[in-house]
Amino acid sequence: MVEEYLKRGWRVIATVRTTSTDKLRRLVDTAQGALSVETVDVNVPEQVAALRAHLGERRIDVLFVNAGVKNDDRETIADVSTEEFVRVMVTNALSPMRAIETLQDLVPPGGTIGVMSSGQGSLTNNTNGNYEVYRASKAALNMLMRSFAARHANDTRTLLLMAPGWVRTDLGGPGARLSIEESIPNLLNTMEAHMGRSGLHYLDYLGKVVPW
Repeated sequence: MVEEYLKRGWRVIATVRTTSTDKLRRLVDTAQGALSVETVDVNVPEQVAALRAHLGERRIDVLFVNAGVKNDDRETIADVSTEEFVRVMVTNALSPMRAIETLQDLVPPGGTIGVMSSGQGSLTNNTNGNYEVYRASKAALNMLMRSFAARHANDTRTLLLMAPGWVRTDLGGPGARLSIEESIPNLLNTMEAHMGRSGLHYLDYLGKVVPW
């Protein structure tokens, strides 16, 4: 996403959990000042608060939070340990929303606040029951974002829950249907097409509405 935004002429503030993300560091070298990288673990509220303090009065036209982990695909709710359930829920639902709550005042009227959801978070589309802990975490994220939208009913900003499709990443695995190059440019196109459309939108990377 960072690389694609830079191609489109945006100035980007990216966050990483560790300082060893080589690809982002290489992008910094070629971005001619358009990219800055901050080390923040979204699961550590103090680090998110420190980022907010560091940004000061900066304006963020698009705030996008992307955090995701999963448990063993074979585990059902009957199998998963409490510790693993909590890890997935905290990373996929609680922490992204805490980050939005902490940083959202930097986004001006007419700006966009988005978070990486998943089609797996759709209750309507869950017809096979697989990946149920991961599904539950994304459904929880969707519900929390819906609550955020309800609490900001008069907000003119665009709120987005984005489903990128099944993508070949460390999370999606090598058997996923889409490459990053097939998903991300289209995802950004969809986000850009919805700029200025206030309210909450649950969309896939091609701009189709995902049923709740």
